[in-house]
Amino acid sequence: MLQAASRAVFHLLAGSEILKRLASRHGMAYPEGFARRFIAGESIDHAIQTGRDLQSRGFLLTLDYLGESVATVEAADAATREYLRLLDIIVASGIERNISLKLTQLGLDVDRATCLDNLRRILERGGLHDFFVRVDMENSPYTDVTLDIVDTLWRYDYRCLGVVLQSYLYRSESDLERVLLLGARVRLVKGAYHEPKSVAYQTRGEVNAAFVRMMKALLDRGHYPAIATHDPEMINATLAYATERRIASDRFEFQMLYGIRRDLQNSLLQGGYRVRVYLPFGQQWFPYFMRRLGERPANVTFVIRSLMHER
Repeated sequence: MLQAASRAVFHLLAGSEILKRLASRHGMAYPEGFARRFIAGESIDHAIQTGRDLQSRGFLLTLDYLGESVATVEAADAATREYLRLLDIIVASGIERNISLKLTQLGLDVDRATCLDNLRRILERGGLHDFFVRVDMENSPYTDVTLDIVDTLWRYDYRCLGVVLQSYLYRSESDLERVLLLGARVRLVKGAYHEPKSVAYQTRGEVNAAFVRMMKALLDRGHYPAIATHDPEMINATLAYATERRIASDRFEFQMLYGIRRDLQNSLLQGGYRVRVYLPFGQQWFPYFMRRLGERPANVTFVIRSLMHER
């Protein structure tokens, strides 16, 4: 319950324009900006540089151009064109061809058909260069439409496409069966949004239990699943089940956020497991950053120490 309350507070703060303006002055300053621990940079070039460094050390990558909830067709088109530019830059850079995106950034709040077409444009360009595109899952009002759009494009043979499911939603185990039947790849997360009791588990034990059930289903029947967590308990449960079922380490991967639990990232990599680092970048970093603070108290401690050092 404490974690849910923390998440709610930081989601509220994420919408504060005053805090956003204050944070923008120092948060991404080089090299000491407090947000740089979690954000790969404000430009594509900075993200590429960070990606090269991680890849040279054996990590897998997914790049995410931050932004969500655009309010106009023009803003959705601008975000889509920026993603198309990102694809070309990634190809030229030589780093791994893997991206993540949010449908509200592509216009889902404006017009579903526009959003679907924008995603199709990205998939068309990505398909020419063997990209994998992961559609992030946003808060619960978007779950149905997100799954419907992924389903629609999958059935039109856009198969370089995956989706995210959140174990804290009651519905997610049923949604998992739908996606497994479809054949799409799943990233399993606990969930980072503040959700009401009517749709989501509220205790850590319930969320974890659902996560383990879904993890087991994915390892048994999934298509190269991504187990995305920084929780050692969930990681150990995954390793134990993979060992019990004799599931090879190349049949799944762990995913973690840039800057969070780097000790676990390195430990898993050294243990012979695949670890993909989620690399967020862009000028719209503040809402993402605040969600990361709401997820884990240690993140708040890190920022406070950074600010004290800056002063």
